Amino acid sequence: MAIAEGRVALVTGAGQGIGRAIALALAGEGADVAVTDVNPSGAEEAAAAVAAAGRKSWALTGDVSDFGAAREMTEKVLQDSGRIDILVNNAGITRDGLLMRMKEQDWDSVLAVNLKGGFNFCRAVVPGMVKRRWGRIINMSSVVGVMGNAGQVNYAASKAGLIGLTKSLAREVAVRGVTVNAVAPGFIDTAMTQALPEKVRMALQQQIPAGKLGQVEDVVAATLFLASPGAGYITGQVLHVNGGMYT
Repeated sequence: MAIAEGRVALVTGAGQGIGRAIALALAGEGADVAVTDVNPSGAEEAAAAVAAAGRKSWALTGDVSDFGAAREMTEKVLQDSGRIDILVNNAGITRDGLLMRMKEQDWDSVLAVNLKGGFNFCRAVVPGMVKRRWGRIINMSSVVGVMGNAGQVNYAASKAGLIGLTKSLAREVAVRGVTVNAVAPGFIDTAMTQALPEKVRMALQQQIPAGKLGQVEDVVAATLFLASPGAGYITGQVLHVNGGMYT
């Protein structure tokens, strides 16, 4: 039996990259999937791919950092399906720069999307999960959130904040059968890292004991595990997917 058979999932930032891959993987495991993205065409293309896999899909467009928009997006799914069983808070942005040169807006926007966005969707779906006494929440953190990275004080703070949110919320809802965990990817081979100069990519690889960048499939597999029935006694944890870069 597929691990998400009959479930309804919502994945934020699913118009491309890791989010899209997670949405399609959940569909492949039997879930109906709502995909959100700030880019309408990205959301629609991902939703179409979910539908092509034989599952019901929703294409939702909005700003995850806006509490009202997040509630509106989740309400569309709840009105149609009556439930959201799995939430993956994947939406995230970067506005890199040294602290001494960082603009206030660069700090505010990253914290708003990466951290407040996670809060917004958790706040929207948790009441229903608690009522049904089943739920899986997976927050996408980062290795940067646990070890830091020069030039990314805003991003690191947002991802560390997600870990704090994860651990605290897990304690609040565990008794109701809802688990809350985080996945912390290291350097993953995505369009963003592929665009880096070769020298920079090689320097990154030298920091990783496994000697290579991770694959999107590595992050997907970790997320699927935490969303599965088999992870029902795992909550408040951070699953590191970084090739040994941080232990």
